[in-house]
Amino acid sequence: MTIRLYVTGGTFDKEYDEINGRLFFKDTHVRDMLKLGRCNLDVDVRTLMMIDSQEMADVDREIMLKSCAEATPSRIVITHGTDTIAQTAVYLGRHLEADERLRAKTVVLVGALIPYTFGSSDGLFNLGSAVAFAQVLPPGIYVAMNGRSFDWHNVRKNRKTGFFEELHDHEH
Repeated sequence: MTIRLYVTGGTFDKEYDEINGRLFFKDTHVRDMLKLGRCNLDVDVRTLMMIDSQEMADVDREIMLKSCAEATPSRIVITHGTDTIAQTAVYLGRHLEADERLRAKTVVLVGALIPYTFGSSDGLFNLGSAVAFAQVLPPGIYVAMNGRSFDWHNVRKNRKTGFFEELHDHEH
């Protein structure tokens, strides 16, 4: 089973510029993260863009949508900034019914709150979770954060706690 992994930027791949005191993008760390995690899967990593998710627009989401629909593998992971990951999940999810090619795919969006280069990142754990979820979840659009998977229409980032949670409790 091949897993297609699309890189879009976000905190996963940010680096710190000590001189100017700012975060920036250079290259993706995803391949290093997979190697560090001793990933023994066929993961095809492709960079779509390297942007902060706060700067992400629907034109960028359209690139993701088209890439997912046209991908040969049916299992897809997308790295994404956490600030707008839920909005992108909704964008992709709303196109599910309209695109038969997308309906057959399992797409898992994943992010990190701390850059990988900081050494204490949650990214390695989240990436491992996303790759695992991509292998076992049925076709659909999901967000993987904090060891959990969320349906595209039922997830948000709690800005007070920094954790992801369901919008609606399914028990009630």
